[in-house]
Amino acid sequence: MVVVLSGNFRGQGPSKIVSIDRDSRRAIVEGINNALKHVKRGHPKSPQGGRVTIPVAIDVSNLALHCSNCNRGVRVKSQMIDGAKRRVCCRCQKFL
Repeated sequence: MVVVLSGNFRGQGPSKIVSIDRDSRRAIVEGINNALKHVKRGHPKSPQGGRVTIPVAIDVSNLALHCSNCNRGVRVKSQMIDGAKRRVCCRCQKFL
């Protein structure tokens, strides 16, 4: 779960990440940054034609992980716990 930090969708979330492109550092987030695409008849998603909503990627630097305990987007740090590397909220020290 992530929260959007900047841009037109600032403050929206928490939302799930659908996919991440690590090379271009962009992520597609569920319900955020959708665009309308006009398609002709015979398109697989809209056989009758018209407008189709498609998700558009957002830069990863504009996202923050959501802490359910703090109920906000937070920074995270890594800690070794029982021999495993875990992400920990910097504010409340809870595992994410």
